[in-house]
Amino acid sequence: QVHLVESGGKLVQPGESLTLSCAASGRAVRNYAMGWYRQAPGKDQKFVAAINWNGDGTLYADSVQGRFTISRDNSKDTVLLQMNNLKSEDSAVYYCAAAENVDELWALVHDYSGQGTQVIVSS
Repeated sequence: QVHLVESGGKLVQPGESLTLSCAASGRAVRNYAMGWYRQAPGKDQKFVAAINWNGDGTLYADSVQGRFTISRDNSKDTVLLQMNNLKSEDSAVYYCAAAENVDELWALVHDYSGQGTQVIVSS
């Protein structure tokens, strides 16, 4: 069993930066690819970013490419999502997820996910 807890979401203004954190616990967490999804009110959940188990491979949605950076620290079982130049359309609940590989996360397939943290981008 893997337990994921997201944190860091808050209200920010357009153009600002924010870092989300996902604390993972459980057996063999470090063997999983990790990723972030988001879901805006009334919309489907969407893939945001993913990173493979050792951190040497990443995937990003086109909408965040160049603005968001995903990273992981396996010594602390933590995954970060650095978000820069935030836009109103980035407003959503962000979920951390774990899967066998980044391709599964891209397809919104996961073994575990957290409860989410809300990000609101508004002036």
